[in-house]
Parts: sequence; structure tokens; C-alpha cells
Amino acid sequence: MLLIIIVIVLAYLCGSVPTGVLLTKRLGLNIRAMGSGNVGATNVARSAGKKVGLLTLLGDIIKGLVPVLLVRFLDLGETALACAAVAALLGHIFSPFLGFSGGKGVATGLGVLLGLAPLVILFALIFFSVTFAASRIVSLASLVATAATPLLLWWFAYSSARFYAGLLIALLIIIRHQDNIVRLLNGQEQKFSFAKTPPAA
Repeated sequence: MLLIIIVIVLAYLCGSVPTGVLLTKRLGLNIRAMGSGNVGATNVARSAGKKVGLLTLLGDIIKGLVPVLLVRFLDLGETALACAAVAALLGHIFSPFLGFSGGKGVATGLGVLLGLAPLVILFALIFFSVTFAASRIVSLASLVATAATPLLLWWFAYSSARFYAGLLIALLIIIRHQDNIVRLLNGQEQKFSFAKTPPAA
């Protein structure tokens, strides 16, 4: 039990590493004062350049994936696996390094679920890609893929622990996107452009 508690705490701390903040700080930028103020890859890409945005995306995915893989390696059981997965996402959303605030959880959630249910991620990415290709709106594509994830976990008959972890993760991500949902309903959500974005001064 002590080992499980330690792993869950470590999962939370791993998830709480503010990748976007650290990367943009090296450029002399404060990402929380730029664009939407979000620390995730989309705002980093828009505000500091696509390369930094991609590095942020990869970093946020890895910090969700590593704790889940660690629990699987230690073979601590399904309940510990589910708890570590949720803890990593909570760390990203409520980072103690950012005053218990953080990102919206999509990339870290992707990393977590990549460790929990890689087959589900494959189909969720298809939902994301089709929606993004049709709309060019990252938040809409993310929401569609996120909403599909619990259904895919159920469809592919993953364990109850993984299903409920996926459901809770999906709910947290959707709640974090409430402002985006309002803008989507009002037709005000910004579309993502692949044009080269110069780093902000």
C-alpha cells in the first residue's frame, strides 16, 4: 500500500511539470501572459512558434505516459494503474508549480491513455483528425476525441478500473474546456493555422 501511495504522489508530481512554461521561459517569454494564457501546446505554438509548441506537446504527452508505464512495470494492479493515471492528469491541470492551476489536459490525457489503452488512442486520434480536418479548430477536435474515449474503452472491453479512469479523465478535460465550448457555441473559437508563426518579441 505504501508503494502504491508513493507511486500515485510521484505520478501527480510528474504530471505537474509545466512543460510549456519551462520551454518558453528559456526564450525569455511568459506564456501565461500571452495569447489565451494557457500553458498547453496550442497556445505555445501560436505565441512562441510551432517548434516550441511541438516540444510542449511531446513533453506533456510523456509526463502522462511515464507514470502509467511505471505502474504497469511494477505490476501494482488495475486500481493503482487507474489512480496513477488520474493523478498524472490532475497534476497537469492543478500544478503546484503554477499555484495549482495548469493546462486543459488534452496532451497529458493522451499520454495517460496511450499507456492505459493504446488501441483506444488509435481510434480517438482518428476522431480528432477527421474533426480537425473539417473544422481546423483544435478545441473542437479535442472535445470530440475526448468524448469518444470512454465509449471506446467500453467498446473494446477494457477493465472497469481503466474505463472509470478514462471516464473521469474525459470529464475533467471537458470541464477544463468550458470557455472553449462557449466560444464554439457562439462561433468565436479561433481556427488553427499552419502558417509559420514567428516567436513573440
